[in-house]
Order: sequence, then C-alpha cells, then structure tokens
Amino acid sequence: MSAQNTHPHAIIVMGVSGCGKSSVGEVVAKALAVEFAEGDALHPASNVEKMSKGTPLTDEDRFPWLDIIGQTMKAALDRNEGIVVSCSALKKSYRDRLRAAVDGNLLFVYLHGSRELLIARMGARKGHFMPLSLLENQLATLEVPTGEAGVVTVDIDGTIDEIAKTALRDLKALGIS
Repeated sequence: MSAQNTHPHAIIVMGVSGCGKSSVGEVVAKALAVEFAEGDALHPASNVEKMSKGTPLTDEDRFPWLDIIGQTMKAALDRNEGIVVSCSALKKSYRDRLRAAVDGNLLFVYLHGSRELLIARMGARKGHFMPLSLLENQLATLEVPTGEAGVVTVDIDGTIDEIAKTALRDLKALGIS
C-alpha cells in the first residue's frame, strides 16, 4: 500500500545544506508513490540571490518561503495525495509553522551528519547556489529536532539508497507505508 491511501501524509526531508535532502527525498517519494517537491525551487528569487552572494537568510526571508512550502503540502493533502518536500526546516518555529499549514499532518526525516562529511559533500556539488560559506551559519541556526513528535533522525553515513531505506523503515514505524 502506498502513502496515497485514505490518510495521506506530508513528509519533509530536512537538515542543513549538503545532507542530501533532495536526493533522499526523491527516493523516499518514489518508494511511497507520491509527489516530490524540491524546496529550493520554491525560494523567492530574492532568497536565491542573497544565498548566492553568501548572505545568510533571516527569519523574515524564510517565512514567505515556508508559507509557500506549507501551501504546496496543503494542496497535495487537499487532493488526498501524499507529498515529500525537501526543506532545511532549521528551527523548531519553522517546523511548527509548517505543521500548522497542514493541520499537524506532517512528519520529518532529519538527515544528520558530521561537519566534515557535510563540507565534503558540499565541496563536491556542482552548480548549486548555496555556497560552502553558509554551512556554518546553518549549523549555528539548526535546532536539532530530537524529541519532537513525528520526527525520525537518519545518519547520512551511507549511500543515498541506504539513507532512504532507513528513513522509510523509520517512517513505517510511525504509520507510513
């Protein structure tokens, strides 16, 4: 049974830049036979421009983006469809804002990795607007979601398929199939 059953869910694959949100999110969405939305593609142009220049986003920059993500998830759920979205969701207040957008019908897959692994992954990326210089800001901003309901934490020391398999196993324990 896919996540497109009588009770679809929204799932956010979250974490700092370089953790594999998009790659893991795509695999998870495919396995669940639901839509995948690339959170970076939903950023207003002004946010992309700021990040491209190495300027960290403020809460005021992020709120409209988070609202767009919330609207995207709500639209899928209103169609009785599940959805997986990649989104950094760095602060608890951001995650709470996203939860409110879908009346709490939201699960998170938090991708966790060491600073060294994240730096190596970001250094290997080609053509991404997010410079390595902003990783430290994201790590400082991150409020780890340990202990929050509906969150599974997955270590990123593995292949994308291994990480996604672990995420899917842990989501199944929360009722996603």
